[in-house]
This record gives sequence, C-alpha cells and structure tokens, in this order.
Amino acid sequence: MLSEIFDMSNTKSIVQNEIIPNTGKTPYVTASSGNNGVMTYISCPKTWLDKGNCIMIGGKSLTFTYQENDFCSNDSHNIALYMKDSIHASKKYYLFMIAALRASLNMRYTWGSSISMKKILTEHFYLPVTEDGNLDFDFMERFIAELEAECIKELEAERIKELEAYLEATGLKDYKLTAEEESALGGDNRAWKTFNLCDLFTKKTMKGYPKNAENLEENPCGYPIYGQNIKWQYPHKVLLDKKYLHEVDHDYPILAYTSSVGEIGMIDESFYRSGDNGAFQGLFPKSRPYSRYELQFILCALKRHFAEFGYATSMADIMNLNFALPVQTDDVDEPIIDDKYTFHSDGYIPDFSFMTTVISAVQKLVIRDVVLYSEKKIAAAKEAVQSL
Repeated sequence: MLSEIFDMSNTKSIVQNEIIPNTGKTPYVTASSGNNGVMTYISCPKTWLDKGNCIMIGGKSLTFTYQENDFCSNDSHNIALYMKDSIHASKKYYLFMIAALRASLNMRYTWGSSISMKKILTEHFYLPVTEDGNLDFDFMERFIAELEAECIKELEAERIKELEAYLEATGLKDYKLTAEEESALGGDNRAWKTFNLCDLFTKKTMKGYPKNAENLEENPCGYPIYGQNIKWQYPHKVLLDKKYLHEVDHDYPILAYTSSVGEIGMIDESFYRSGDNGAFQGLFPKSRPYSRYELQFILCALKRHFAEFGYATSMADIMNLNFALPVQTDDVDEPIIDDKYTFHSDGYIPDFSFMTTVISAVQKLVIRDVVLYSEKKIAAAKEAVQSL
C-alpha cells in the first residue's frame, strides 16, 4: 500500500490571485504536466511553503512531479508524498516511484473522478523486491542510471544533428567580417548628430487586459504576456480575447518603455499586456518602419540615457530625449540634408545602412565565439556518444 511507503498530506492552497509572478526563487507548482508543474517563481512567506524532496500528485489531473525544493502549491487537492525511509528518500528513487505510481494509478482516475487523500490511503502500487521481500533499491538505482544514460545518448546525438543543421541553414558558420564591417567597427570618422526621440518615434499606451479577463491556461496557438520588465511574464503562451492583442510584425519590431521600473526594450512579436494601466508605452517608428538591425542600434544609443531614468521620469521627459546617431553624408563627408525634414528639424538623415553594418558585424563577432565553442562541444559530444 502507498501508506506503507509514504507519509501523505494535502498541500496548502495558494490561489493565483494571491501571488506576484516572477518575483522570487520559490516554485509555484500547479497540476500541469509541463515544466515539472512550475507556472512561475515567486517570493512568499514561509507559511505558504510545502516541504520539498517529495512527489506531488496533481489531485484533479493526476500528474506526478518530483519537487526537489520547498514550493507553493496552487490547490489543496494536490497531494504531497514523502518517503518514510529517509535513507533512500532521494531524487533517483522518487523518479522510479513516479513511474510505478503512474503505471498503477493512471487508468483509475480521471478529471471527473479524481484522486483524493481518502482514496489514496487505500491504494496499492508495484515495486521491485529482493528475494527476502525487501524493496530492491539497488535495482531501482541501476534502472534509473541506465535510463538516464540512454536518454543522454539519444539527446546528445539529436542535439548534434540539430546544431549542425541550424548553423548550416542560418549561415551562422559564416562569421568572417567584410571589409565594410571591419571599417564600421574601426571607428571611422563618421558624422554624428543629435536627434530628438519624438522626431523618430510616436508613443502609444499599450493597454492591458482587465484582471477579470485573465485566462492563463497554456495554449500553443496563443501569444505571450509581457510584464513591466518587457519580458514574458509567464513561461507559456495564452489565448485571450483578440481585442487585448497588440500586433507586432516580427521583421519590424517596436520599442517599449515602462516608467514604473525604467526599462526599455525591443518586442518583435504580437503580445498581451498584463493589467490595465498606462505604465507600459510602445514607441512606434514615426516616418517609416525600422528593421531589426536599425532598431537594435537605436536601442543601444538610447540605453545609456535610460539607465538614468526611473519611476519619477515622465513620458514627456522620454519623448524630449536627445541622443546621437550617425548621419548620411555625401562624397566630401558633408551631411546630406533632407528638404522634407523627415527625421530632424535641420534635415539630417540617420545613416541606417551604417547602423545595419555595425549590428551585423557585432552579431558575427558573437556568432564566431558561439560557433567555435559549439564546434568544440560537438566534437566532444561525438566522442562521448561513440564511446557509449
């Protein structure tokens, strides 16, 4: 019986509206089968915690996960199992027992007839035993070790193929700088002029969905939710009402600024905003779309200024920001003047071609280090796989 092997208890119930996602290191665990059940990581009082080094069963969905560290559970229907044999209460044995539990219980419980503490106390499952009738922990250890070795072998072989194919398909193996890129990184005597942010961008408040419209169920056909740090607020995509979606072309990203934390970043995908407030501003190209490389260069130029901003910085301060960009010049290195004054009150034109060249060169330098490192890892992995 399970009760002979485990001490069992219902977990605490910390509902979702009580937590603040991505604020700490404590896993917030649900009955989901993905990501080991972890929805996010939070900061929380000790009174919310369930002790780790256990198996957590998702009470309503019958998922089995090993929780190595102390955690917060989203539902008191979830059940924590702790091995009574403290000597063998370690990850490798818990993993074996998860497989045994899943095989024994999986066909017995469904969403409409879920497991409970009352039911689990009388449940049985099968484990290997020695000739004298004791649990065969040596067999369990060997089984998990052999399974891990086989998985590593398969994953390494798959990873080698994928990495080699990716580098080939994307052309990332070609990391040699062109003469133009070397010149761009060499600090040539290019003309730079001061531009005003409001001449290049218009701002738009990126409205969030109201809290009562939250639906954080994972949906691969959905979109990410961006938080105040201009990053995914949750590790998965969700699907909400289309009216809350901010559509962004992957090839022509936008900048976003959050005054609450003084963050600026680039977004290259359609997304939702969490919460209905005006602290999240989108900066959209005013005269023409900017490519990814152009926007990355502008973002680098802005970041040194935005580091000085914070909660007290108004959007008026942001839109009136002055910063330097390289400008287009003629054959005698004089700035070319646009008589339509598209980008600057004096007619200066940002040198978008130079910006693209610089970012391309920087990317190649990064790729060079990554590829050289990857080639070493591939060679080592091939040798390891062949020796297994």
